[in-house]
Amino acid sequence: MKCKICGIRRPRRYCPAAGGDICSICCGKEREVTLRCPLDCVYLGEAHAHEKIEAIPADKLPSPDIRITERFIEEHMPLADVIGAILRKAALAEPDVADADVQQALEAIARTYRTLESGLYYETRPDNLIAARIQTRMQEEIAGLRKDLASKGVAPIPDATLLGILVFFHRMAVQYDNHRPYGRSFLGSFARAAQAPGEPASQPLILPA
Repeated sequence: MKCKICGIRRPRRYCPAAGGDICSICCGKEREVTLRCPLDCVYLGEAHAHEKIEAIPADKLPSPDIRITERFIEEHMPLADVIGAILRKAALAEPDVADADVQQALEAIARTYRTLESGLYYETRPDNLIAARIQTRMQEEIAGLRKDLASKGVAPIPDATLLGILVFFHRMAVQYDNHRPYGRSFLGSFARAAQAPGEPASQPLILPA
């Protein structure tokens, strides 16, 4: 029996993305490059856990003019948890989603909220259809959240606060990017953290400055 990808080496594991048994070399070489690996693949999880995440300089991160501190995140953690759940649900509704799609969606939403802060409204839409659908779902969910809070007499969420949280997640997505065409390092850590609350993430959280 030969590896389904190279047809040379002996297969060592089943690959759901390739639909057959493959060797460990092809797994490492083609993972998230030519293969759209599902997030529940144990080998993908192990690979993400061992990827080296290096801090990116603050001026190289998205929206460098917006200062986000640990105190800001701590003060708005309940809202950040809700927005994170909205992001996760919107992204994982797309079977072929990759981290790059999430980055583009978050960038578009952040740009939209920047216009709201200025007193105008202009919706930025990414050309990427997956990113555009994620953006639409997130905006609908956020609008629903604001409407629900208003019906309960809760003070409205300031646009600046929402923008800060969206930028925080955008920076995280960029920070965790492994630069593979179908990379899901950010989504993988994000999903696993949600599945096992209280458990440490597979990657240490690097708070983008």
